[in-house]
Amino acid sequence: MRGPLPRYLGIWLMVFVLPAGCAKKAPPPPREPGIAPPAAAAPALRSQRPYKINGVWYYPLPSAEGYVEEGLASWYGSDFHGKPTACGEPYDMHAMTAAHKTLPLGTYVKVTHVEDGNAVIVRVNDRGPFVAGRIIDLSQQASQALGIKGKGLAQVRVEAVEVASEKRIGSNTYWKVNPMRSLRYGEFAIQIGSFKEPANAYRLKQNMLAAYPRIQILPFNHQGETFYRVQVGSYQDLLIARREMDKLRQKGFGDCFVIAMEGQ
Repeated sequence: MRGPLPRYLGIWLMVFVLPAGCAKKAPPPPREPGIAPPAAAAPALRSQRPYKINGVWYYPLPSAEGYVEEGLASWYGSDFHGKPTACGEPYDMHAMTAAHKTLPLGTYVKVTHVEDGNAVIVRVNDRGPFVAGRIIDLSQQASQALGIKGKGLAQVRVEAVEVASEKRIGSNTYWKVNPMRSLRYGEFAIQIGSFKEPANAYRLKQNMLAAYPRIQILPFNHQGETFYRVQVGSYQDLLIARREMDKLRQKGFGDCFVIAMEGQ
């Protein structure tokens, strides 16, 4: 299931330089076998609020730093070509992209075929696959480059990376790391409850005012129903917001989570 989704939260990255090409006087590191060039520069990231698919809530990661996971990769092609992805751009089955359930949109990942060691670099611009056991859904082009299109499924390792592009001035070659937007700093709050009855939301707000002078109640329409979300605090640092979230969970708000304030 794919299509435009609300804007969500988060991103960190583990550094990884993507080799590509050779030079006479200043040769770059050799390209790893099987690695295709990165896709074009990613569009501006959307924030990452939790979303619900087939009755299941997914909470996008606030960070991709150090992300490594092994599991099954699948792919999707012409049935979705041209349709909107989760980040808003049309799905291009000929581009080196992928869908992932929780990695921040715009994250680059290295996908390695465990069986033969071949690898590709893709950009996460969509959500999915919403099938048990699968961790990433590759574009048709990426699946061909990785050599799994005919198989349908393959065991892979997925690692969050940065990418670099080759730049030349005369006979000299240098590498420019493509900047990745840091989402650690911004405006964050902690959602501690969501209610159908506004009276319950305002009751919770009243009970929490002593500990959290800044509390807001935001109505939210979901499938024709209005919910009243209770959000506490105002934080400019994601790490501080997450520490406060952990304290709230210890106090009984087990389902609370950090959100990017509207406009992030």
